[in-house]
Amino acid sequence: LSAEELALLEIMLAEEGVETSTGPTIPQRTNLDQSPLSFAQQRLWFLEQLEPGSPVYHIPAAFRLRGVVDTAVLQQALNQLAQRHESLRTVFIAEEGTPFQKVLPEIELPLHVLDLRRTVDNEQVAEKQLFAETQRPFNLKLGPLFRTTIFQLDDDECIILFMMHHIISDGWSMGVLFEELTAVYNAILHSEPADLPDLPIQYADFAEWQRNWLQGDVLDEQIDFWKDHLYGGPSLLELPLDKPRPNNKTFKGQRQPVTLNSAIADGLQALARQEGATLFMAALALFKVLLTRYTGQESVVVGSPVANRNRAEIEGLVGFFVNTLALHTDVSDAPTFRQLLARVKDGALGAYDHQDVPFEKLVEELQPERSLNYNPIFQTLFALETAVRSPLQFDGVISGRSLEVDFGAAKFDLSLSLTVEEDGLIGSFVYNVDLFEPETLARMAGHLQTLAAAIVANPDTPITCLNMLTPTEWQQLADWNDTAVTYSHPVPTVHQLFELQVQKTPDKLALIYEYEELSYSQLNEKANQLAHYLQKQGVGPETLVGISVERSPDMVIALLAILKAGGAYLPLDPTYPQERLAYMLADSGVKTLLTQKPLLPDLPNDLLAETETAVFLLDDDWHKVESEPTSNPDSGVGPQNLAYVIYTSGSTGKPKGVLVTHRGIPNLAEAQIETFGLTPESRCLQFASFSFDAS
Repeated sequence: LSAEELALLEIMLAEEGVETSTGPTIPQRTNLDQSPLSFAQQRLWFLEQLEPGSPVYHIPAAFRLRGVVDTAVLQQALNQLAQRHESLRTVFIAEEGTPFQKVLPEIELPLHVLDLRRTVDNEQVAEKQLFAETQRPFNLKLGPLFRTTIFQLDDDECIILFMMHHIISDGWSMGVLFEELTAVYNAILHSEPADLPDLPIQYADFAEWQRNWLQGDVLDEQIDFWKDHLYGGPSLLELPLDKPRPNNKTFKGQRQPVTLNSAIADGLQALARQEGATLFMAALALFKVLLTRYTGQESVVVGSPVANRNRAEIEGLVGFFVNTLALHTDVSDAPTFRQLLARVKDGALGAYDHQDVPFEKLVEELQPERSLNYNPIFQTLFALETAVRSPLQFDGVISGRSLEVDFGAAKFDLSLSLTVEEDGLIGSFVYNVDLFEPETLARMAGHLQTLAAAIVANPDTPITCLNMLTPTEWQQLADWNDTAVTYSHPVPTVHQLFELQVQKTPDKLALIYEYEELSYSQLNEKANQLAHYLQKQGVGPETLVGISVERSPDMVIALLAILKAGGAYLPLDPTYPQERLAYMLADSGVKTLLTQKPLLPDLPNDLLAETETAVFLLDDDWHKVESEPTSNPDSGVGPQNLAYVIYTSGSTGKPKGVLVTHRGIPNLAEAQIETFGLTPESRCLQFASFSFDAS
């Protein structure tokens, strides 16, 4: 096997819970009175000091049991496990601000029974009481940090809830406990000794060894990898939030169920095999596609937990071993999903090979940009469980599947956890309710499912082109864009709309400026004269005419005249810097400019002369048009012809000219008339510059 194949095999075995490491043996500690905290424990201890009693680092596990549980036997079994695993009788003390862990000689683990057999709606009551129990704080100084509650629903039915603090446990540890609790319970029940393997070390031994081992060259080599791996990664994944991010990070969470059916799960697995990757890598790549599509960022860092049980002597221990790897992927250049999977695979191989450095130590060494309102390095988490934890198997008791326990906590902005089931990949998003609304996560779940199906069907499509909209959303887009309207008139262009109004109300007041007033017919005649003149100067369909004027009757007359001549106007706001005006004139290729004499000094006259642009002064050259006809000219344009060009602000680069046809303007007018209920007597304030596009 090649080095890459060996590394991949090790990852696959680790994902299945098989220990593979040949690392140094961990010795027993020398000081049995008190021991240092592991790096991971130290971080949780400090977080507990900042927010005492927070449930965010509680680990709940619940099962529905049918049969009679012997609570006396269960209590004995729990106490035996406490004697076997020092973590279960460990408390945390501080001396001069430095925390230590102290193992108590003995402890009785709490077992409470809540009898709900005669309670009305006991299922609902149990659900509420179970949630309340998940919120009840632990005392790290006094312990114990593991408790059990039985909610007795009937004589032969109950829900059993195990609660542990993360500082002494992790997901793997819970599996160890369930297996050993089953063995010890059944042994006591039958008056037999429990057949459990000896434990060569305890968690405190590991913590002391980790402190001594992870330094010097060992630490430097690990940190060098992570510096290189995380280079270029964003400090914040900028997901579109529904609410402003609070000044201080919060941990209130909810769940949104998500399911990827068996066809999709099998497709991802097959694709992973084709690329020499694992299902975890394929599912992580899928999640990263979703994140980059939501954020538009070309670099994504996602946290992912690893059991970190890479030494034989710690495989059967209860303790906080799990580590979180910061998996960085460059998603730039619109890779196909297959190409992205290769990038994710390469990153994961390196990360798994350097998983010994705890995330807490990594943050300490790298000193990334820190903020009080979001997690350092990554704010999203992905987890895939491929090995189902052993359920309780008490003799005489039928244990159902573990229950989903939503205890209202979110460690990160967004997490996605999936479990491999017969029906596919089943799991949930956990999201911070101070950032997201439930409706947003419901849509996100639909987007994940749609993206996954698109990836399985078209893995060689660029990830930017993969469909992620659900059928309902496509229909909504179609409904939103079902904007065809029956106009109240057959007129297809803006100026013909105006001419129609002139026919209806020729003598009505159309324009007021200071002491000057123009009726519809007077305004129309002036615009017609200028339009005929412009046509003689070569203005016609698709001809662009610049206009730079102050707010005045000249502005309205000139705009109408350009359109009546068949041309399109380019608004040049006199307040713009001369450099911007010069760029717009040069870029658009305007050959005719309508302006006013006082504005000439502020125009790029050298450019106008160089390009031989014809300049018409509306306030000084009107004598040139007085002899032109006052009748409506034939513009020769339809709704598909250009009406005007608007330049963007240029905030993201050079300004760009946007071509707008006649078609959209009557549509806007009709919509505003309908929306605002406008009548001839209505008065509307128009305060934006004529260089601002409303249609």
